[in-house]
Amino acid sequence: MRALVTGGGGFLGSGITNALFKKGNEVSVMGRGRYPHLPASIKILQGDIRDSEFVNTSLKNIDTVFHTAAIPGIWGQDFFSINVQGTENIINTCQNNSVRKLIFTSSPSVVFGNASLEGVNESTPYPVKYLCDYPRTKALAEKMVLQANTKNLSTVALRPHLIWGPGDPHLVPRLLEKAQKNRLVQVGDGNNRVDILYIDNAVSAHLLACEALEGTTNVAGKAYFISDGEPVVLWDWINQLLGWMGRPNVSRKISYKNAMRLGAVLEGVYGLLGIKSEPPMTRFLASQLATSHYFDISRAKKDFDYQPLVSHEEGMRRLIRSLSHPAG
Repeated sequence: MRALVTGGGGFLGSGITNALFKKGNEVSVMGRGRYPHLPASIKILQGDIRDSEFVNTSLKNIDTVFHTAAIPGIWGQDFFSINVQGTENIINTCQNNSVRKLIFTSSPSVVFGNASLEGVNESTPYPVKYLCDYPRTKALAEKMVLQANTKNLSTVALRPHLIWGPGDPHLVPRLLEKAQKNRLVQVGDGNNRVDILYIDNAVSAHLLACEALEGTTNVAGKAYFISDGEPVVLWDWINQLLGWMGRPNVSRKISYKNAMRLGAVLEGVYGLLGIKSEPPMTRFLASQLATSHYFDISRAKKDFDYQPLVSHEEGMRRLIRSLSHPAG
């Protein structure tokens, strides 16, 4: 297989790239960095997915694309041009270059409005209104990818939720940094349950979905929720992590209603003043921290035999070990 991974230098992208490489595939990485942490024999294509000429050149002689590149976050980013127009570039170039398979990394937030999602499956509709541009643009991109599925280009969208584990540059470091500065505040009653996804499980799901796109398959043109299959009580999980790292539990609390009000006010102020940094609270962040959002992954289990490889307990042991001995 001649595969290209967009965003291949990122947390998930690097995992997919390394896994493909170890299986003997010819792998290229598309991104804006140099990524010295990847094997030296992997071809790095440095550029922007919004540059159609660069994308077209990069996808020559490629048969499979893993599209993980995106702008995450909830404030002040150019979400539309990268998440939507960048994905459109990828789709068009796949079609023009006879790429056979496109595996898209979506997000469960594409079906999140502001209410709890408890054990829902892929029949859950997209909401009428989103609380920020990230889920809105990811939903637009997901729709385009699934609509692009044809007999010549097989597409699939995976919806991984809160990817974590050793090497995570986002979720866990951000939690620990906020805890260090005493800026972690529990939103809501603390009983909300959420799905998380260990990095090895996320990588495995992407490779399994890719394999399932071979030949005649019922996977093509579908979206799939992916998780560890064990929802955690969010604030218990956060406190467990803090405890392992020798830090006190979160003690400050705010009601969901007040957090939503605060988020609305701060969004208005930051928007009016043109402040590009993320507000300490937004409506989307409040809802993510206070509501439950966990998903039925039975479709992925049935359609391409997805099973979490690493349990929550083992994943936590590996994470704590990596945080305690970062050079090891």
